[in-house]
Amino acid sequence: MKTIDCAIFYEWEYDADFISVLSNKFHSKNISHQVIHVGDFERILEEVRHRTVSFKAVVDRASDVDDTCEAIVHLLKHREIPILNDPSKILHASDKASMHLEFITAGIHVPYTIITSPYSSQREVKLSLTELAQLGRPFIIKPANTTGGGIGVVTGAEDLREVVDTRQHNKDDKYLLQQKIEPVDFDGRRAWFRPFYVYGEVFVCWWDDLTHLYIEASQEEMEKFDLHEIKNIVRTIYSVCGLDFFSTEIALTAERKFVVIDYVNEICDMRLKSKHYDGVPDNVVEAIADQIAAGISRMIEVH
Repeated sequence: MKTIDCAIFYEWEYDADFISVLSNKFHSKNISHQVIHVGDFERILEEVRHRTVSFKAVVDRASDVDDTCEAIVHLLKHREIPILNDPSKILHASDKASMHLEFITAGIHVPYTIITSPYSSQREVKLSLTELAQLGRPFIIKPANTTGGGIGVVTGAEDLREVVDTRQHNKDDKYLLQQKIEPVDFDGRRAWFRPFYVYGEVFVCWWDDLTHLYIEASQEEMEKFDLHEIKNIVRTIYSVCGLDFFSTEIALTAERKFVVIDYVNEICDMRLKSKHYDGVPDNVVEAIADQIAAGISRMIEVH
């Protein structure tokens, strides 16, 4: 049987640059690895089933959308191979309704939110005048379990008719009706952030929620605007979700309250800024890939 340190599964064409960066980091740390794209999933599944190949660790960026990759990952998980990220933890973290309640329990500030039942079980949504007042206008409507790229999210809802209409798009999913948060302005920049958590390290970027553009937060800015609490919040989120690699969104309000907006992005979009105007700064991608390689290296040493 052929044994390889790490398998890297991916299916999204725009992941190729990130996978290339990650592969280079693996090479630099002498981690043997196999990059496996969607066209090879069937072959790898047979090889894993028949134990002609084995891996000591897995970086999984495909099983959430590809059934064959999901079968491979679950087979490897059953054999106690460490996986970035563990699929059972992804399932837990991807439910925004559950995360909302668990964040509150953990002391994390979140927007005022009303969680509705699925449309299939309750068509009408009844809200009191007090609830409507706290929700404000406009407000956000988002599905609890449909994730990625803002799919299914309405950012400027004005009335309950929109709630009824939107909930029909995913009839078996719960929906969150969420207060719209307005960040404070720092030197003409919206205080909205997207931090990444990777094996214990936190990388903070400014992320404009209107333009979706990233800028790396410098150490000077972290000090000047007193942003260090962001890292503490992200580590608390880790204690809730248990994912070793995720991002989140955090806004700072005029009242100096850090509010977590989009709770856990369990499959991070790692397109490079040098290739895509709304991509992640290249040096942040490099740092994240280096941290992943270091984490995988530790895992294969003990496996």
